[in-house]
Amino acid sequence: MSRTVTTDVNLARELSAPNFAAALLCAIAVLPAPAVHAQARANDASVQEVADGVLSLMGYSLTPDVTTGSLAVSSEPAGNPDIDIVAIGGGFTVSEELPLYLEGTLARSLYDPIFVVSQGSEERSVVTKWRTVSASGGIGWDFPLAENLKIRPVFNLSFGRVETDGSVAGFALEELTGEEIDFLTGGTLNSRGIGGTVMLDYERYRPEGEVDIELRYTDIHLSSASGSSAAVQGSSDAQSVSLWSRWRAPTGLVALNRPVRYVLEAAHTEFLGDLRGALGFTALSSLGIGLELDSSAHDVVITRTRLLVRYQFGGNVEGAAVGLAVSF
Repeated sequence: MSRTVTTDVNLARELSAPNFAAALLCAIAVLPAPAVHAQARANDASVQEVADGVLSLMGYSLTPDVTTGSLAVSSEPAGNPDIDIVAIGGGFTVSEELPLYLEGTLARSLYDPIFVVSQGSEERSVVTKWRTVSASGGIGWDFPLAENLKIRPVFNLSFGRVETDGSVAGFALEELTGEEIDFLTGGTLNSRGIGGTVMLDYERYRPEGEVDIELRYTDIHLSSASGSSAAVQGSSDAQSVSLWSRWRAPTGLVALNRPVRYVLEAAHTEFLGDLRGALGFTALSSLGIGLELDSSAHDVVITRTRLLVRYQFGGNVEGAAVGLAVSF
């Protein structure tokens, strides 16, 4: 849900439902650019290496995470987004009687790598556009450890597809093979991922306030799948540790025959494996504050509406977001 410096405004959507059957979040993220290598010489960074990097980018949006629901990274020379990731995701436990946990994420990303290739003493920049769509899901079970505390193992699967659209015709690219040229001008990279998650979930609900805390470790191995272009066969390990917490309490105001609550939220994610440093940072943190309206006293589908303002930071990046969540 939500970086000298050029900033980009990006519309992000993310489902996040640790305590409700479903929720909808819309966030506007402003993210200045860290140091990202959007331009590479063909003899320094091959198409294969950049393709491996795209598999790593998929790893940022495999699971519901308020710190990575939207990322827009800009190129300082161009002042435009070179990487743009938006994710919709969510997770929930069916009921206390059936502690089956389900989660899923759908993500879209745009990536515009630039290859500098040479023919003798002549150099030319080859601008390409890579579009990625990925989907992931998880199924788990809640096991109680103590009052208000449970452990949740989750099995995760993911699938993704990268399509390229470049223009390199009319230029003899000495540094690239025919297979690489074919990929740049309209190739595909299909990916699949398999892995798991372990979560500790603490929930305590009382009239004076509601506490939610989740500690999560995720490890998903991504690799190229059948149908990929011959020039791009690779893999990536998406690993992360995240801590998310939320406090809700009555403000003393009443609306819609229910108390109006204030909301405080904090989250931190440490990226491990191939995700660590892939976008110029190793961790992201988020602090949020907002209000929540309770409409459960009325015969409407929506039970709660929550508006939050978030500030995100980590390493050499920072940004802000406005989030609107609707629970059913």
